Amino acid sequence: MGIHLYRIDDRLIHGQVVVGWGQPLNIRFLVLVDDLVASSDWEKELYRMAIPPEMEIYFADVGSAIRDHARYAADPRPGLLITSDIASMHRLVNGVKAIGSVNLGGIHHRAGRAEKLRYIFLTPDEERQLRELEAAGIEVTAQDVPSARAVPLAEVLEGESR
Repeated sequence: MGIHLYRIDDRLIHGQVVVGWGQPLNIRFLVLVDDLVASSDWEKELYRMAIPPEMEIYFADVGSAIRDHARYAADPRPGLLITSDIASMHRLVNGVKAIGSVNLGGIHHRAGRAEKLRYIFLTPDEERQLRELEAAGIEVTAQDVPSARAVPLAEVLEGESR
């Protein structure tokens, strides 16, 4: 089984991830890849409280996620790997070379970001990194919940707010 979904969501673990994606995909483990969270026992404990008891959670910085990816991918349970930002996923994909698709979830407004979809705001550098992923053969789509249509990266980057 292994990792069923590679997702970028700046809120990391919340109801939309745990219930919206976790239940339909029968997710049994989460890999939260974030350099800051991986170094904070307090934040790890907060995220542990946000998942149901039937799910296991692993915390990793990008370097250890690259190193341990084969173990996550070989896990017999269905899993979800999540990063809080595009740069972390970009580094992970470049280090692993076995990731075929990336899901853009919530990437919310911050200074310097332009609205692409109601839940996707990007800087020019983030757009460049996503284009690089796609050029490397990674399917990049935006999809906030499983029942929504997966929006191809080309449509996301058209530049018009929706």
